[in-house]
Amino acid sequence: MIVALARHGETPYNAQRRFQGHLPVALSDRGREQAHELARVAAQQQWAALYCSPLARARETAEIVAAAIGHYPVDDARFAETDCGDWTDRLFDDVAAAEPDLFAAYQRADPAFAFPGGESFAAQQLRVLEGIDAVRAGPTPALVVCHRGSIRLALAALHGDDARRSAEVPNASLVALP
Repeated sequence: MIVALARHGETPYNAQRRFQGHLPVALSDRGREQAHELARVAAQQQWAALYCSPLARARETAEIVAAAIGHYPVDDARFAETDCGDWTDRLFDDVAAAEPDLFAAYQRADPAFAFPGGESFAAQQLRVLEGIDAVRAGPTPALVVCHRGSIRLALAALHGDDARRSAEVPNASLVALP
């Protein structure tokens, strides 16, 4: 394994099914427990580097992991979650009721989907792949703590768009990239 991506621990927004985008949402108590479990799993392997999205939930998770693996996390904004634009801070159910067609495109992970007033999946995928290329060019194996959307887009690029739709990426899970 050269690069592994890990999703941050749970936040109150995850539990509420609310779009958090780039908001500075901290981990919940459950999310901190998940981050400690991720740290235990990560500590079973030797890592040469640790990177993370600079968003609060990923950074907090990465700091917990860092204590277990002995590497300080380096922020890389290319691994940040999608900018949810006008949907930021809204409940999934509210958006689904107000904009059913657009929400359906979001749920299908339509490659052409873009958040109203925010970022497209295509733009996010480009920056995530640039980040992965940069990580691969540095010391490896490397662990990157980031977000479900970032992980799904990386998997879609490596394994086809169906991977984006079907990939289950629970909070604090770890996904090895080939």
